[in-house]
Amino acid sequence: MTSISPPPLLDETLAAFLGGPVAINVASRDAALEPSVARAYGCRVSDDRRELVVFLSVQRSATVLRDLGAGAPVAVIFSLPRNHESRQLKGLNARILPLGPGDREVMRTYGAAFGAEIRALGYTGDFTGVLMAGIEDEAVGVAFAPTEIFEQTPGPNAGKRLSASS
Repeated sequence: MTSISPPPLLDETLAAFLGGPVAINVASRDAALEPSVARAYGCRVSDDRRELVVFLSVQRSATVLRDLGAGAPVAVIFSLPRNHESRQLKGLNARILPLGPGDREVMRTYGAAFGAEIRALGYTGDFTGVLMAGIEDEAVGVAFAPTEIFEQTPGPNAGKRLSASS
């Protein structure tokens, strides 16, 4: 008997949005429910749109990586600086991975796009350079399959759960 898989939660439009130039923050929690948060430096969505990988600095994200390594759930918010359009993806069973082929290029492309986005808002090139400095030399990937997606753009729909067809 063949089972039919449900469609991926990520449609093509959302998958493109996650690639940038968005601000990306990863959150988790420890066993005592204390939150941990870190900035991510890019996102790669799998070809079938069922999994994504966000890139974290090991040095700057130790607490989040510890919590995810202990099996805590993951939440990632993607927010476009120019208008605060935002989506939150949640998942379980995140895996911490070494960088793979092409991941450094994803981070460089993300850094350039995010830098251009925030420079248009008045931030200096120095700021964006410092933000991304050295990340690709010590980063890891955090892979997970999204189980829930939420609208998080400020306004009346913030917090609304989105479906695969939303």
